[in-house]
Amino acid sequence: MRLAASALAMVLAACTTTPIGAQEPAADTVSAVRDRAPTEEVIYFVLPDRFANGDAGNDLGGYEADRLKSGYDPTHKGFYHGGDLKGLTEKLDYIQGMGVTAIWFAPIFKNKPVQGDPAKPETLSAGYHGYWVIDFTQVDPHFGTNAEFKAFVDAAHARGMKVYMDIITNHTADVINYAEGEYAFRSKGAFPYSTRGGPDGEPINEGFNGDQDSSGTNWAKLTDPAYAYTPVVPEAEKDIKVPAWLNDPKYYHNRGDSEWWGESAVYGDFAGLDDLFTEDPRVVEGMIDIFGSWIDRFGIDGFRIDTVKHVNPEFWQQFVPAMLERAEANGIPNFHIFGEVYWAGPKPGGLAQFTLRDELPAVLDFTFQAAVTELVAKGASPEVLAEMLKGDILYKGGETAALQMPTFLGNHDMGRFSMFVKDANPDADGEELLARTMLGHAMLMTLRGVPTIYYGDEQGFVSDGNDQLARENMFPSKVGAYNDNTLLGSDATTAVDNFDPSHPLYTLIATLADVRANTPALRTGLTTINTFDREAGLFSVIRTDRASGQRVLLAYNTSGDSITRGVEVDYRTNDVETLAGQCPVSISAPGSIAITLPAFGFAVCELIEKKDD
Repeated sequence: MRLAASALAMVLAACTTTPIGAQEPAADTVSAVRDRAPTEEVIYFVLPDRFANGDAGNDLGGYEADRLKSGYDPTHKGFYHGGDLKGLTEKLDYIQGMGVTAIWFAPIFKNKPVQGDPAKPETLSAGYHGYWVIDFTQVDPHFGTNAEFKAFVDAAHARGMKVYMDIITNHTADVINYAEGEYAFRSKGAFPYSTRGGPDGEPINEGFNGDQDSSGTNWAKLTDPAYAYTPVVPEAEKDIKVPAWLNDPKYYHNRGDSEWWGESAVYGDFAGLDDLFTEDPRVVEGMIDIFGSWIDRFGIDGFRIDTVKHVNPEFWQQFVPAMLERAEANGIPNFHIFGEVYWAGPKPGGLAQFTLRDELPAVLDFTFQAAVTELVAKGASPEVLAEMLKGDILYKGGETAALQMPTFLGNHDMGRFSMFVKDANPDADGEELLARTMLGHAMLMTLRGVPTIYYGDEQGFVSDGNDQLARENMFPSKVGAYNDNTLLGSDATTAVDNFDPSHPLYTLIATLADVRANTPALRTGLTTINTFDREAGLFSVIRTDRASGQRVLLAYNTSGDSITRGVEVDYRTNDVETLAGQCPVSISAPGSIAITLPAFGFAVCELIEKKDD
């Protein structure tokens, strides 16, 4: 159903209760920043290459002015565009003005500039995203220097903002080839470690007792990596990786490309990238040293860990405690670690196993993303979100642990939430698409979890697809596939700067971030499922903060029609205070209030209880 202009106006009006403007830098000390629990944050996820170009002098990264050498081509969606740490630092006012308290950025380690087959131009792209690491000890020169990273961290901390690094332990850049010229996955059963090239081959690695024996004595016997394939490294790249131990092929699985299921999901190369032998204690030790050093040197506040489900659980059982201990030793008691487990659908069981078996403190909440998309974009029954939230008890630590899971609506891999809304509603006009997208962000900012904003979403970016098509520039773009997009809530295109603090989505996020910061129940409140409709319509929950006793009713209308519903409240409730959106001025009767919401509207209402005499 098409949303009436008056209804949209009501939604927008409900989101502008607090004037939004440039905020003064926070006066918090670094110790005050570190004292905050992960649940206190609002996270902003950004790809530095696509955000702001503060120094055009590093666009080539010190390489030749040839896009196949430098990886720089601002007209191509899969190459470097020039964004850097200096630009990100210069835009901290803009980011903080949105109410963001923590910045998570894609990996900034030195990458192999270009990968792919020059004979097949369609396979070529650059490491602008940061996931093709060759040097884990320094910042990629396209982004700046280690000193500029230190300046960024210091500038963020001075404002009271945290810095989360995106890290990779599963793989490095694609350097290792196979002499056989084949790359199909070869399993451990068909190609054991004990023979070269299959059971009938020459015996090798005498005495090696398999990769489940983690003793150093056992691993000292794995000396020949040619059990499945014969790994070879081009002469020009034989010493390209840092630290130097990463250049030895024996520290990689060398079993061919992942098929994304079964054994290959852990032992196979991720789209050709060199898959580290994370069962080997030397690799475990090496990764602990690498990433512990970033904590030691720069005092960062957390890690988002890439490709978690493609690494054996035993690795995480050692790596995570080591990182938390390293952070604690550096005076960082609330170091936030959350893993990326790309999981489809709104059922949390698949995610929960990684907090139980792998012992990760938190995972990115893909089930939240799926549930909100089902409701807001596709018009599913609110029961989908209700059932997803009921699954919080499955995580290690239960509902309390779920509070520190970063929630999100879209990202650089899957695409933007606005795209999902647009694709599911091809006949909707811009008003409706914006209203639905704003409702999704209202859910993100008020339901349980740590809200995580994907850069550009606050400016109404609408991706054309996933991966490269969802990684638009915030600074003027020269990519045609980006610049022909119609943005939500704006007449701008990606061909110009998009740092508008008056954009309705930016304003919404900033307003709700302020409400969240001043409402304990929105940060640490546990969730009780309340009234919801069977079809698209009302979904409501009550969040209760145990420490303060504060109770907040959250109500959302997922339909294109205005609704009025009676909603149950505690019988002790005798008043209602509006925190955001449209709340009733009083209770209807003991145990009930009447909620009226416009199409795709929402309300955040504090429930005030009468006190005993």
